[in-house]
Amino acid sequence: MSLVERLEQDMKAALKDREKGKLRLSVLRMARAALKNAEINRRRPLTEEDVIEVLAREVKQRQDAMEEYRRLGREDAAARLQEEIAILEEYLPARLTEEEIRELARDAIAKTGAVGPRDIGKVMGYLMPQVKGRADGRRVNEIVKEMLEAL
Repeated sequence: MSLVERLEQDMKAALKDREKGKLRLSVLRMARAALKNAEINRRRPLTEEDVIEVLAREVKQRQDAMEEYRRLGREDAAARLQEEIAILEEYLPARLTEEEIRELARDAIAKTGAVGPRDIGKVMGYLMPQVKGRADGRRVNEIVKEMLEAL
């Protein structure tokens, strides 16, 4: 079953749960709207990779907003966003651990022939398609930069 079909089925289940599934229903509706907008913008049906990319972007937006709410002392809003993130992450592939990212980065450095920090663009260009939707790009960049500086 595709991710879009799973979203639709879960949305129907959340509709039936009424009060209990209210937050879930809201998040799933926002996710489906984001997917529909992406489909319209791209002028073609979305592939599974496209769906993962859109959902990962939705998670990232919520994480950024959550950080800002916490900075402003709005723990209630941050907690709600954390719940939304948890719902969206159910539809994403498992997150990569730091060690898995480091292993992929080592491989990317070796395959691109990077020799120092100036080659970060080559390494990131090679690495990001492999970790898309499974790791935060900012964290991947930090790890690659650290590894290249150690060369």
